[in-house]
Amino acid sequence: MLDSMREYALAGQPVVTTPFLLMGAMSPVTIPATLAQQMAEALVAIALVQLIRPGAPVVFGSFLSNIDMQSGSPQFGTPESGIGLLCTGQIARSLNLPFRGGGGLNSSQTVDAQSAYQTMMTMMPTFLSGTNWVMHTAGWLEGGLVSSYDKFVVDIEILQSLMAEFTPLEFNEESLAFDAHVEVGHGGHFLGAAHTMERFRDCFYRPFLTNSDNYERWMRLGAKDTRMRAEEIWKKKLEEYEKPEMDAQVLAELTEFVAKRKSELDA
Repeated sequence: MLDSMREYALAGQPVVTTPFLLMGAMSPVTIPATLAQQMAEALVAIALVQLIRPGAPVVFGSFLSNIDMQSGSPQFGTPESGIGLLCTGQIARSLNLPFRGGGGLNSSQTVDAQSAYQTMMTMMPTFLSGTNWVMHTAGWLEGGLVSSYDKFVVDIEILQSLMAEFTPLEFNEESLAFDAHVEVGHGGHFLGAAHTMERFRDCFYRPFLTNSDNYERWMRLGAKDTRMRAEEIWKKKLEEYEKPEMDAQVLAELTEFVAKRKSELDA
Protein backbone atom coordinates (compact mmCIF):
# COMPACT_ATOMS: atom_id res chain seq x y z
CA MET A 1 0.00 0.00 0.00
CA LEU A 2 2.85 2.39 0.79
CA ASP A 3 4.48 1.61 -2.56
CA SER A 4 1.20 2.34 -4.35
CA MET A 5 0.73 5.56 -2.40
CA ARG A 6 4.24 6.68 -3.31
CA GLU A 7 3.69 6.06 -7.02
CA TYR A 8 0.38 7.92 -7.00
CA ALA A 9 1.88 10.86 -5.13
CA LEU A 10 4.88 11.10 -7.47
CA ALA A 11 2.47 11.11 -10.42
CA GLY A 12 0.42 13.92 -8.86
CA GLN A 13 -2.64 11.70 -8.56
CA PRO A 14 -5.09 12.20 -5.67
CA VAL A 15 -4.43 9.77 -2.83
CA VAL A 16 -7.33 8.59 -0.68
CA THR A 17 -5.98 7.63 2.73
CA THR A 18 -8.60 5.43 4.39
CA PRO A 19 -7.88 3.61 7.64
CA PHE A 20 -10.02 0.47 7.81
CA LEU A 21 -10.94 0.02 11.45
CA LEU A 22 -13.31 -2.57 12.89
CA MET A 23 -13.79 -1.78 16.56
CA GLY A 24 -12.93 -4.76 18.70
CA ALA A 25 -10.52 -6.17 16.11
CA MET A 26 -8.26 -3.47 14.62
CA SER A 27 -9.08 -0.79 17.19
CA PRO A 28 -10.47 -0.55 20.75
CA VAL A 29 -14.19 -1.11 21.30
CA THR A 30 -14.87 2.55 22.18
CA ILE A 31 -15.64 5.10 19.46
CA PRO A 32 -13.43 7.93 20.87
CA ALA A 33 -10.39 5.63 20.97
CA THR A 34 -11.09 4.45 17.43
CA LEU A 35 -11.49 8.02 16.19
CA ALA A 36 -8.11 8.90 17.72
CA GLN A 37 -6.46 5.90 16.05
CA GLN A 38 -8.14 6.74 12.75
CA MET A 39 -6.84 10.31 12.93
CA ALA A 40 -3.31 9.11 13.66
CA GLU A 41 -3.28 6.64 10.77
CA ALA A 42 -4.84 9.02 8.24
CA LEU A 43 -2.74 12.08 9.14
CA VAL A 44 0.51 10.11 9.11
CA ALA A 45 -0.33 8.88 5.60
CA ILE A 46 -1.32 12.37 4.46
CA ALA A 47 1.91 13.81 5.90
CA LEU A 48 3.93 11.15 4.08
CA VAL A 49 2.25 12.02 0.79
CA GLN A 50 3.22 15.66 1.30
CA LEU A 51 6.82 14.66 2.05
CA ILE A 52 6.95 12.67 -1.18
CA ARG A 53 5.39 15.46 -3.24
CA PRO A 54 4.47 18.71 -1.48
CA GLY A 55 1.03 19.89 -2.53
CA ALA A 56 -0.08 16.51 -3.83
CA PRO A 57 -3.89 16.20 -3.55
CA VAL A 58 -5.18 14.00 -0.72
CA VAL A 59 -8.56 12.84 0.56
CA PHE A 60 -9.16 11.99 4.21
CA GLY A 61 -10.97 8.65 4.23
CA SER A 62 -12.85 6.71 6.89
CA PHE A 63 -14.08 3.13 6.94
CA LEU A 64 -15.10 2.60 10.54
CA SER A 65 -17.39 -0.08 11.91
CA ASN A 66 -17.37 -2.84 14.51
CA ILE A 67 -17.35 -6.61 14.88
CA ASP A 68 -19.95 -8.91 16.36
CA MET A 69 -18.57 -9.63 19.83
CA GLN A 70 -20.16 -13.08 19.80
CA SER A 71 -18.75 -14.31 16.50
CA GLY A 72 -15.98 -11.85 15.60
CA SER A 73 -17.51 -11.25 12.17
CA PRO A 74 -17.57 -7.72 10.71
CA GLN A 75 -20.81 -5.76 11.13
CA PHE A 76 -21.95 -3.02 8.76
CA GLY A 77 -24.78 -0.52 8.93
CA THR A 78 -24.45 -0.31 12.71
CA PRO A 79 -25.22 2.69 14.95
CA GLU A 80 -21.52 2.83 15.82
CA SER A 81 -20.50 3.19 12.17
CA GLY A 82 -23.06 6.00 11.78
CA ILE A 83 -21.65 7.84 14.81
CA GLY A 84 -18.15 7.39 13.39
CA LEU A 85 -19.24 8.98 10.12
CA LEU A 86 -20.81 11.98 11.83
CA CYS A 87 -17.71 12.55 13.96
CA THR A 88 -15.20 12.05 11.15
CA GLY A 89 -17.06 14.43 8.86
CA GLN A 90 -16.66 17.20 11.43
CA ILE A 91 -12.98 16.34 11.93
CA ALA A 92 -12.36 16.46 8.17
CA ARG A 93 -14.02 19.88 7.90
CA SER A 94 -11.99 21.23 10.82
CA LEU A 95 -8.83 20.16 8.95
CA ASN A 96 -10.18 21.56 5.65
CA LEU A 97 -9.72 18.18 3.97
CA PRO A 98 -12.06 16.50 1.48
CA PHE A 99 -13.75 13.53 3.11
CA ARG A 100 -14.40 10.01 1.82
CA GLY A 101 -16.71 7.70 3.75
CA GLY A 102 -20.12 6.12 4.08
CA GLY A 103 -22.05 4.04 1.57
CA GLY A 104 -25.00 1.71 1.40
CA LEU A 105 -23.43 -0.76 3.83
CA ASN A 106 -25.21 -3.71 5.42
CA SER A 107 -24.60 -7.25 6.63
CA SER A 108 -27.76 -8.83 5.21
CA GLN A 109 -27.61 -11.94 3.06
CA THR A 110 -30.52 -10.90 0.84
CA VAL A 111 -32.59 -7.91 -0.22
CA ASP A 112 -34.82 -7.60 2.81
CA ALA A 113 -35.78 -5.15 5.55
CA GLN A 114 -32.41 -5.59 7.27
CA SER A 115 -30.50 -4.66 4.12
CA ALA A 116 -32.61 -1.51 3.76
CA TYR A 117 -32.52 -0.22 7.34
CA GLN A 118 -28.80 -0.96 7.77
CA THR A 119 -28.08 0.86 4.52
CA MET A 120 -30.00 3.87 5.81
CA MET A 121 -27.98 3.70 9.06
CA THR A 122 -24.88 4.60 7.06
CA MET A 123 -26.34 6.50 4.10
CA MET A 124 -28.20 9.05 6.24
CA PRO A 125 -25.10 10.05 8.27
CA THR A 126 -23.15 10.03 5.00
CA PHE A 127 -25.36 12.89 3.84
CA LEU A 128 -25.47 14.59 7.23
CA SER A 129 -21.69 14.52 7.65
CA GLY A 130 -21.09 16.35 4.38
CA THR A 131 -19.19 13.50 2.72
CA ASN A 132 -17.46 14.53 -0.50
CA TRP A 133 -16.87 11.13 -2.06
CA VAL A 134 -18.76 7.91 -1.41
CA MET A 135 -17.79 4.41 -2.46
CA HIS A 136 -19.94 1.29 -2.04
CA THR A 137 -22.99 3.44 -2.70
CA ALA A 138 -25.28 0.85 -4.26
CA GLY A 139 -25.65 -2.89 -4.59
CA TRP A 140 -23.78 -3.95 -1.42
CA LEU A 141 -24.86 -7.18 0.33
CA GLU A 142 -23.42 -9.65 2.86
CA GLY A 143 -20.85 -7.22 4.23
CA GLY A 144 -19.53 -6.39 0.78
CA LEU A 145 -18.95 -9.99 -0.30
CA VAL A 146 -21.82 -9.80 -2.79
CA SER A 147 -22.87 -7.22 -5.37
CA SER A 148 -26.60 -7.48 -6.04
CA TYR A 149 -28.52 -6.03 -8.99
CA ASP A 150 -31.73 -6.08 -6.95
CA LYS A 151 -30.10 -4.19 -4.08
CA PHE A 152 -28.53 -1.76 -6.55
CA VAL A 153 -31.98 -0.68 -7.71
CA VAL A 154 -33.24 -0.38 -4.12
CA ASP A 155 -30.22 1.74 -3.21
CA ILE A 156 -30.76 4.09 -6.16
CA GLU A 157 -34.27 4.72 -4.83
CA ILE A 158 -32.81 5.45 -1.39
CA LEU A 159 -30.20 7.79 -2.86
CA GLN A 160 -32.68 9.72 -4.97
CA SER A 161 -35.01 10.07 -1.99
CA LEU A 162 -32.16 11.37 0.19
CA MET A 163 -31.07 13.79 -2.52
CA ALA A 164 -34.61 15.18 -2.62
CA GLU A 165 -34.72 15.33 1.19
CA PHE A 166 -31.43 17.21 1.42
CA THR A 167 -32.15 19.70 -1.37
CA PRO A 168 -32.44 23.16 0.26
CA LEU A 169 -35.90 24.71 0.28
CA GLU A 170 -36.63 27.87 -1.64
CA PHE A 171 -38.75 30.44 0.17
CA ASN A 172 -40.29 32.95 -2.20
CA GLU A 173 -43.68 34.27 -3.28
CA GLU A 174 -44.41 31.23 -5.42
CA SER A 175 -43.47 28.60 -2.83
CA LEU A 176 -45.37 30.37 -0.05
CA ALA A 177 -48.45 30.19 -2.31
CA PHE A 178 -50.54 32.88 -0.61
CA ASP A 179 -52.73 33.13 -3.72
CA ALA A 180 -53.58 29.41 -3.43
CA HIS A 181 -54.91 29.94 0.08
CA VAL A 182 -56.98 32.88 -1.14
CA GLU A 183 -58.35 30.84 -4.05
CA VAL A 184 -59.30 27.78 -1.98
CA GLY A 185 -60.62 29.64 1.02
CA HIS A 186 -62.14 28.13 4.15
CA GLY A 187 -63.22 24.46 3.91
CA GLY A 188 -61.92 23.91 0.37
CA HIS A 189 -59.20 21.64 -0.99
CA PHE A 190 -56.11 22.22 -3.08
CA LEU A 191 -56.48 19.40 -5.62
CA GLY A 192 -57.83 21.68 -8.32
CA ALA A 193 -56.18 24.93 -7.28
CA ALA A 194 -54.25 26.77 -9.98
CA HIS A 195 -51.07 26.52 -7.93
CA THR A 196 -51.45 22.73 -7.80
CA MET A 197 -52.36 22.35 -11.48
CA GLU A 198 -49.25 24.27 -12.51
CA ARG A 199 -46.92 22.06 -10.44
CA PHE A 200 -48.49 18.63 -9.98
CA ARG A 201 -46.20 16.89 -12.46
CA ASP A 202 -42.98 17.65 -10.60
CA CYS A 203 -43.90 19.15 -7.22
CA PHE A 204 -42.97 15.95 -5.34
CA TYR A 205 -40.30 13.29 -5.70
CA ARG A 206 -41.71 10.49 -7.85
CA PRO A 207 -40.35 7.09 -6.82
CA PHE A 208 -39.66 4.54 -9.55
CA LEU A 209 -39.58 1.51 -7.22
CA THR A 210 -41.84 2.28 -4.28
CA ASN A 211 -45.42 0.96 -4.43
CA SER A 212 -48.22 2.72 -2.56
CA ASP A 213 -51.24 0.79 -3.90
CA ASN A 214 -53.77 -0.42 -1.37
CA TYR A 215 -53.49 -4.08 -0.37
CA GLU A 216 -56.30 -5.32 -2.62
CA ARG A 217 -54.88 -3.67 -5.76
CA TRP A 218 -51.37 -4.83 -4.86
CA MET A 219 -52.64 -8.42 -4.62
CA ARG A 220 -54.49 -8.18 -7.95
CA LEU A 221 -51.32 -6.99 -9.66
CA GLY A 222 -49.28 -9.95 -8.49
CA ALA A 223 -48.35 -9.10 -4.89
CA LYS A 224 -44.82 -8.11 -5.99
CA ASP A 225 -42.57 -7.11 -3.12
CA THR A 226 -39.68 -4.64 -3.35
CA ARG A 227 -37.13 -7.22 -4.47
CA MET A 228 -39.39 -8.53 -7.22
CA ARG A 229 -40.09 -5.03 -8.53
CA ALA A 230 -36.37 -4.21 -8.40
CA GLU A 231 -35.58 -7.36 -10.40
CA GLU A 232 -38.01 -6.34 -13.13
CA ILE A 233 -36.41 -2.89 -13.33
CA TRP A 234 -32.78 -4.00 -13.68
CA LYS A 235 -33.65 -6.68 -16.21
CA LYS A 236 -35.52 -4.13 -18.31
CA LYS A 237 -32.58 -1.72 -18.05
CA LEU A 238 -30.15 -4.38 -19.24
CA GLU A 239 -32.41 -5.24 -22.18
CA GLU A 240 -32.59 -1.57 -23.16
CA TYR A 241 -28.85 -0.96 -22.76
CA GLU A 242 -27.01 0.21 -25.85
CA LYS A 243 -23.26 -0.09 -25.80
CA PRO A 244 -21.65 3.30 -26.56
CA GLU A 245 -19.71 3.51 -29.76
CA MET A 246 -15.93 3.57 -29.67
CA ASP A 247 -13.46 4.34 -32.42
CA ALA A 248 -12.23 1.02 -33.83
CA GLN A 249 -8.57 2.13 -33.71
CA VAL A 250 -8.87 3.19 -30.07
CA LEU A 251 -10.56 -0.08 -29.14
CA ALA A 252 -7.82 -2.07 -30.89
CA GLU A 253 -5.09 -0.15 -29.07
CA LEU A 254 -6.82 -0.64 -25.71
CA THR A 255 -7.28 -4.36 -26.32
CA GLU A 256 -3.61 -4.70 -27.28
CA PHE A 257 -2.51 -2.76 -24.19
CA VAL A 258 -4.62 -4.88 -21.84
CA ALA A 259 -3.30 -8.10 -23.35
CA LYS A 260 0.27 -6.83 -23.06
CA ARG A 261 -0.12 -5.83 -19.40
CA LYS A 262 -1.76 -9.16 -18.53
CA SER A 263 1.18 -10.97 -20.10
CA GLU A 264 3.69 -8.80 -18.20
CA LEU A 265 1.91 -9.29 -14.87
CA ASP A 266 1.69 -13.06 -15.37
CA ALA A 267 5.40 -13.31 -16.19
